[in-house]
Amino acid sequence: MLFYSYTINCRMKNNLFCQQLKELREQHELTQQKLANLLSIPRGTLSYWELGLSPPSMFGLIALADYFDVSIDYLVGRENYPI
Repeated sequence: MLFYSYTINCRMKNNLFCQQLKELREQHELTQQKLANLLSIPRGTLSYWELGLSPPSMFGLIALADYFDVSIDYLVGRENYPI
């Protein structure tokens, strides 16, 4: 049930995860293509995450949190501070 709720919320325009991901990518001066290459995913997948059209898998969240050195809770808007 929690995953289903998150999927619905990810399709909302003002989703915190989508905002956090884009802000982190831009703060690190990465294009979508560069970050996608670093994570070994298609650029379209990353674009869908940023637009809120598709939620990342658990492994995608872990990879993003590890790369940006932030907590998963920060990525999904449950914390205000990166770590």
